[in-house]
Amino acid sequence: MSLVTPDFGLLFWMVVIFGIVFFLLAKFGFPIITGMVDERNAKISQSLKDADEISARMASWKKEQAEMMDQARREQAAILKEATETKARIVADAKAEARAEAEKLIADAKVQIAAEKESALRDVRKEVALLSVQVAEKVLRQELSDEGSQRAYLDRLVDEASEKTVRS
Repeated sequence: MSLVTPDFGLLFWMVVIFGIVFFLLAKFGFPIITGMVDERNAKISQSLKDADEISARMASWKKEQAEMMDQARREQAAILKEATETKARIVADAKAEARAEAEKLIADAKVQIAAEKESALRDVRKEVALLSVQVAEKVLRQELSDEGSQRAYLDRLVDEASEKTVRS
């Protein structure tokens, strides 16, 4: 039963050895252990601060990203609006230019048609005049085939000429 109930000497030396070990641990071991615990605690605290800072940065980046996306959408809308306006302006300019070109072509065609009409009328008048002269020549040859009819024609021309001079 000596194992179950230790005697006084064994208990004394156990307390003394425990005191020495405790003193050595308190003097050398605990400061190192508490220093390591404090260092680990500081690292954990710093990691938590860094995580909070990173989380705050991420939140601000998300906010900036959202603002940039909104700005990009506004710019896209403005660019699309400008492109649509430019397209409409180009189409309108092209239509106006085509209309002006068509009007110019029509005006040139009208001038050309008028000139050709005038030329055709001159040609027709010339032909009519030539035909009239030819007909008159044939008629006069027939009528003036004898000398009496020639004198009567000359008298009639002289009378007409004298009436014109009297009127003027």
